[in-house]
Amino acid sequence: MVNTDDFIKRLEVILEYYGVNASAFADKIGVQRSSLSHLLSGRNKPSLDFILKILEVYPEVDLYWLLNGKGTFPKNNSVPTEAEAISSFSDTRTAIKEDLFSKSFQGTIEEDKKETVAEKKPEITAHFFEETIDKIVFFYKDGTFKTYSANQKK
Repeated sequence: MVNTDDFIKRLEVILEYYGVNASAFADKIGVQRSSLSHLLSGRNKPSLDFILKILEVYPEVDLYWLLNGKGTFPKNNSVPTEAEAISSFSDTRTAIKEDLFSKSFQGTIEEDKKETVAEKKPEITAHFFEETIDKIVFFYKDGTFKTYSANQKK
């Protein structure tokens, strides 16, 4: 869930960065001025359409930064290192754990996080050769994804 107060602060950073006021920003992304005003006052929450319009007009805005405050603004187009990707995955896993699981499950996931990728490689490799891959999904920073399925015709 997007924290509305934090989202508003990041939206204000965007307005300041581009040197535009709320009215000009609303006009540029194609939303009603009142909609932006309600959002900035905290009355309304941002819609997916609103967020997509920002990303379309201002491609330097990173989606993950805008929604969660993680990442950079303006967008850094470099590919993350393996360590950064693993760290990001760990952070996401922790956030999901805190939202979804009760206290009784917290210890289990915390213990899993202590294992490094190097320690898991033999386990991952063994599992790879024992099982048949059915589907692989690649998620891209721009919010799109590609799915490759074993059932697809070549």
